Amino acid sequence: MLSAMKAMLLPSRSSYDDIIRDFEWRIPPNLNMGVAVSDAWAAKEPDRICLQHFDPAGRHLSMSYGELSARSNSLANGLSGLGVLQGERVALLLPQGHDTVVSHVAIYKLGAIALPLALLFGEEALVYRLKAAGAAVLITNAFGLSRLQGALSRLPDLRNVIVTEEVPAGPNLIRLDELVAQHAPVHEPADTTPDDPALMIFTSGTTGLPKAAVHGHRVLGAHIPGFQMGHDLAPQVGDRIWTPADWAWAGGLLNVLMPSLMLGIPVVSSPAQKFDPHMAFRILSEMQVRNAFIPPTALRLLKQVENPQEIYRLNLRSITSAGEALGRETYEWARQTLGVTVNELFGQTECNFVLGSSARLGISRAGAIGRAIPGHQIAIVDDKGHPLDAGSLGQIAVKAPDPGMFLGYWNDPEATAARFAGGWLLTGDLGRQDPDGYVTFVGRDDDIITSSGYRIGPSEVEDCLVAHPAVRLAAVIGKPDPVRTEIVKAYVVLAEGTDPSKTLADELRDWVKDRLSMHEYPREFAFVGELPLTTSGKVIRRLLRQPAVAR
Repeated sequence: MLSAMKAMLLPSRSSYDDIIRDFEWRIPPNLNMGVAVSDAWAAKEPDRICLQHFDPAGRHLSMSYGELSARSNSLANGLSGLGVLQGERVALLLPQGHDTVVSHVAIYKLGAIALPLALLFGEEALVYRLKAAGAAVLITNAFGLSRLQGALSRLPDLRNVIVTEEVPAGPNLIRLDELVAQHAPVHEPADTTPDDPALMIFTSGTTGLPKAAVHGHRVLGAHIPGFQMGHDLAPQVGDRIWTPADWAWAGGLLNVLMPSLMLGIPVVSSPAQKFDPHMAFRILSEMQVRNAFIPPTALRLLKQVENPQEIYRLNLRSITSAGEALGRETYEWARQTLGVTVNELFGQTECNFVLGSSARLGISRAGAIGRAIPGHQIAIVDDKGHPLDAGSLGQIAVKAPDPGMFLGYWNDPEATAARFAGGWLLTGDLGRQDPDGYVTFVGRDDDIITSSGYRIGPSEVEDCLVAHPAVRLAAVIGKPDPVRTEIVKAYVVLAEGTDPSKTLADELRDWVKDRLSMHEYPREFAFVGELPLTTSGKVIRRLLRQPAVAR
């Protein structure tokens, strides 16, 4: 299996054009993600470290591939003993950690479908997702159980709850450690194909009710070219990767965890907590992290720490970022302050890692997402799927079929069909492509602001605002206006020690006017304590638009 998976690696070439020319998909006809990320390495190097957990108290725990293989085999046998069948959904409501990885691997080996859920979700959000997926088993910790304790009776499909910590006894509650201890560490994995469903991830819900995108086992292989492109091609001795992104999000799970395990790169996990820039730098330093995936919002928050290289012992080799536009200002800050050029990547829950940058290959421009990742065909199209000329504003689209493309939305063929036009998957994200193939992200189709005949993307304005020393985070929306159709309204979280004022609002208006243009500056400001964010760090602009429409 390991040799078959290595066939998915990018060819060793010196230029992007050569790689594009020579690349071909070679995904094996029989593929199981659980086997590929644990058993394949365990058979070859069982003592090789695959997981390291950061403990603020300094008691960092490690796990080898041999341990991961054996423990996931026992859990797969335990799930089978509970009656979990191939194709059934097993939900994971867990933070980053060893138990989370073991659970994912066991589910894949069994041929069941993993449903990762974020601990940040409230009761109703969790119930909606569990009911929509028809989850048969839930694996969670004490905190996750407390989120659902009063709602379990509303989940008739849920047969068992497996908990990773000591909790009061209850009906159908099973301790994970006890389940593992009761079953042998040898398991015959399901004979799955690349198109067999393995994973179900709900969309972030930025534009409506979240939908469950189902992926086959091939989604692992489909992420390898983008992962390699973002992290300077071949793994190197001493590589170790970390992300603050929740592993329940495609960014944490598919951009970091699964490809790293397959490629033999140790993954650092960290306790669930609100993102803290000093703690992030401490993790990077103490765990000797060489590679990182840091979403744009988190990168902007890191800017609060002055001169981090003088405080922390950093040895970063590569940083990737995705989930929203990085922006020119944050790109330049990371290059100057961290000494690393951030490789921006683009994709969605439905089809991820399709556009990217690579400083190593010279495919990197501030303000641009990058170019097509090898194996993916990208175009800017209209609503009917017709490709547009260079420089035209349209939807970023991915040519079908594509190994990274979802199998469809769970039990929703109409919504699945609506995502395609003219043989292209329509992302709903607007952008422009220049004659060299670089794509610039403008914004979600729903988020574009129409003002005095101009179409304004929020990302560029937000990036400009966060470059101001008084601004910690910013989000802009279009507010209805009888004269201009819409005006740009900015919601701003100020840096610590900065007070809101009319003078500051005027200063920020001029800041945007001088740096961007006269038609893009915010005409209204709202200084707020925080912004509504999805678990992946994206601003939920529809929640900001609701009060703006009412006023």
